[in-house]
Amino acid sequence: MSFIEARDVWKYYGDYPALRGINLEINEGEFRCIIGPSGSGKTTLLSLIGGLDGVSRGYLRVGPYELHRLSNTELDRYRNEFVGFVFQLFYLIPRMTVLENVELPLIAKGIGSIERRKLALEALEMVGLRDKARKRPSELSGGEQQRVAIARAIVAKPRLLLADEPTGNLDSKTAAVIMDIFRKLNRELGMTIIMVTHNLELIGNCHRVSRISDGVITRTYDVPQVRENLDILIRELMTA
Repeated sequence: MSFIEARDVWKYYGDYPALRGINLEINEGEFRCIIGPSGSGKTTLLSLIGGLDGVSRGYLRVGPYELHRLSNTELDRYRNEFVGFVFQLFYLIPRMTVLENVELPLIAKGIGSIERRKLALEALEMVGLRDKARKRPSELSGGEQQRVAIARAIVAKPRLLLADEPTGNLDSKTAAVIMDIFRKLNRELGMTIIMVTHNLELIGNCHRVSRISDGVITRTYDVPQVRENLDILIRELMTA
């Protein structure tokens, strides 16, 4: 059974259908990229999978959670227990240290200070920033701030990591570092990752790539197509 399953999922904002019958399956431990033009529904789909917004119509399951059936309180619990988020903007709290920023999701879980510190330092180690624990966000580069945001997203050991344009504000060298971290999380922790991106050069990091257009998944490319025909695939997607 797939880890994530969407069947005929619609999302309306007023009378406007941002998603128009999405059908999608993602396996546990998969690194899936979702691409498409602006306004195609990429971020809306990610928001539904992450429980940040509710399904208007259709079936959406992540692991054991049937999200289309959950109340707002149940969606809060799902996000807290199951999902980590990485966004284009880092959303770090300037007055707090790096360590304190990473600890924040653990406070919501009621984890004590000693255990929080241990887990936060482990997460910072995973992204190569343990030595920056006492710094404040303003003392870090943009790439380092995004790595802190990733540490915060994974500190509670979620089964699912959602990344919305995580390299959008970064140069290509720093973006490559972020992709190395995602591959490590996927490979070593078995974390399922879904990444929305406009940067087609990054799709070679994924296992499969789904293209969304006008609120519909139009095609999913499998592993051989992505890895063996990357240059052709990029040209095809850029002209589609």
